[in-house]
Amino acid sequence: MKRILFFIIILFAFNLNAYSQFIQNSSRSLFSDVKAFREGDAIMVLIIEDTQADNSANTQSNRSTSVDANLGYNTGSGNNTMGGSLGTGTGHQGRGQTSRNEKIRSRLSAKVVEVVENGNLRIEGTRTTKVNGETQTVVIKGIVRPVDVRPDNSVFSYSILELTLLIEGDGSVSEIQEPGLLTKFLRLLF
Repeated sequence: MKRILFFIIILFAFNLNAYSQFIQNSSRSLFSDVKAFREGDAIMVLIIEDTQADNSANTQSNRSTSVDANLGYNTGSGNNTMGGSLGTGTGHQGRGQTSRNEKIRSRLSAKVVEVVENGNLRIEGTRTTKVNGETQTVVIKGIVRPVDVRPDNSVFSYSILELTLLIEGDGSVSEIQEPGLLTKFLRLLF
């Protein structure tokens, strides 16, 4: 009887040790939100970007030159003088102005590809959609601080360090917006 009781106690102790290692390695706290903190975890990126850029330049330059010359000569009958003046002037005025506004709103799932030494998460994500012959690809890369991950496992794009956001489109609309061959040739000449 003592042997059976000893055997059951030993078996129970090994099971508790295996169970605690399983819990430690594969699950998270029951009282915290499920957030991406390990390599391979998914995270939702809420892309909210508003950019505005205005640039203007004014240029003005003036240049003037004048030359006065007098020539005198003696003909025996008196002194004759010949004179003249020459003046040139140039002026240039230039003005340029650019303005650009962009607003981007989107959602994109990304993956944690590396946990950096300080605990920050390096993420990457790509989404490609094709609708009516138009292909749009969105690529996002950057570093996320765990503090910036919201309770619903999402992060705003403006909180991402070293953010790289590429949005590329290809299709008939993109082709129409591209200048023709004649326009490209004339731009090269002028």
